Amino acid sequence: MWVALLILSGLARAAIPNAMLRGMQSLPKLSAPQRSVISPNGTALDITTVYHFDQLIDHDNPGLGTFKQRYWMNWECYKPGGPIILMTPGEVDADGYEGYTTNDTINGLIAQQQNGAAILIEHRFFGYSNPYDNLTPKSLALLTIQQAIDDLVYFATTADLPMPGGDAVKPGQAPWILIGGSYSGGLTSWTMVNKPEIFWAAYASSAVVEAITDFYGYFTPIREYMPQNCSSDVQAVVAYLDEMFTVNDTAGIQTLKETFGLGDVVHVDDFASALIYTLYEWQSLQPDVGPGAMFFQFCDALEVKNGVSAGPEGWGLEHAIYSWGNFWNTTYYNSICGSEDAETCLGTYNTSQSYWTDVTVNNPTRSWFWMVCNQVGWYQVGPPEGQPAIVSRILQPIYGERQCVNMFPQAFAYPPQPTTTQTDTMYAGWNVNVPRLFFANGLRDPWREATVSADGLNKPSNLNMPIYESDGFHCSDLITENGYVDPTVAAVQEAALMYMHEWLAEWKPNA
Repeated sequence: MWVALLILSGLARAAIPNAMLRGMQSLPKLSAPQRSVISPNGTALDITTVYHFDQLIDHDNPGLGTFKQRYWMNWECYKPGGPIILMTPGEVDADGYEGYTTNDTINGLIAQQQNGAAILIEHRFFGYSNPYDNLTPKSLALLTIQQAIDDLVYFATTADLPMPGGDAVKPGQAPWILIGGSYSGGLTSWTMVNKPEIFWAAYASSAVVEAITDFYGYFTPIREYMPQNCSSDVQAVVAYLDEMFTVNDTAGIQTLKETFGLGDVVHVDDFASALIYTLYEWQSLQPDVGPGAMFFQFCDALEVKNGVSAGPEGWGLEHAIYSWGNFWNTTYYNSICGSEDAETCLGTYNTSQSYWTDVTVNNPTRSWFWMVCNQVGWYQVGPPEGQPAIVSRILQPIYGERQCVNMFPQAFAYPPQPTTTQTDTMYAGWNVNVPRLFFANGLRDPWREATVSADGLNKPSNLNMPIYESDGFHCSDLITENGYVDPTVAAVQEAALMYMHEWLAEWKPNA
């Protein structure tokens, strides 16, 4: 995908010199609450305590030994017989996500309702849960979907948990619930398909179950739900750029770059990529976000002229170029690039930059890039001809695939095509059909088109595998507070709690 990243985690944007890692599907970050957390026996619980599990380096070769996989746990609501609720936040350093063990999230609401305990476990090769002390291709060969699934299963079936009685709550002794959102929501679905006997029930939010190489659908919900005048003017500028590219009008393209203050960006595909940065701001939106969000600042800059808002057709090409360029010059460039020059910040052709060569651990962009290049794709590109375009058709999967060679020259001699068909065949993708798996999706989520709520899929919801949709954004339903703001999110959360109650009532321990 364009691996877009750290939009939600708030890391320094200047550390990411290209759009490819800006649309990365990370969860909203949620740290431990300020309130005190008390265990059932009345003692204080520090849910920021880091525990370590001896995870297998390679599940296909246990003789290689183990590495320390970090996890966090909260058993304030636990009573014997209650479920164990497991989540990985996916492609991030999990430190700072401890709030996902509390009732600030659907995880904790289920634990509260069902007298359960909640665990957050760090994904292999993210944060400080690394089989090896580097992120070279040789090490990252063990970063696969299957190894990640096997990590969850091995943890559930062998871990002795730090709470009282924690050595007697393995699957079969207690019901386990797997929860995930975004990539980890996809991983939740894939785990339920691949290892159906381990987790009794599961909850998958904004779950990207379908690996897709040519993922132009990322921008479909944005175009549908952004202000229509803003969409119209963005489409006008994009069409203008594409027309100049088609007729090889290099002078016109240079003039357009300079209007945005990006005259030093050498390659036209990098300039086309820069134009979508403002669109990626959509992924940071949630129901409680107000008009001051960067995305709405951008649209206001385009559409409000002398206190008057444009109609649905926008102000037209000339004004759109001027106002969008002015927004970059006065506001956006500094937030993206800081003091860096445009080519250093936005270019993707200088492979000597540390961005491409740094193999130290806790580099989530690099680890995620590996998964994108190999198994999931999700390259966020321009749409086919005949469809409305808020993204330039200059951007095609090769733009991302070329960067796989930049990042991993030891692994790829030429731009690789991710094995998306194999991924979808192995883990069912949109064809998932397993019992006691609850899907929750947001209609405004840019990742919607990779979920079971994709346009035209018309996948039926049923009592065994319910599919609920809210008016929310990316993973909105995971956060309790979003249900206070948006009644459609609250309805999804309430339905999930109802299903979990019913499904857990059916669970029986092994004889």
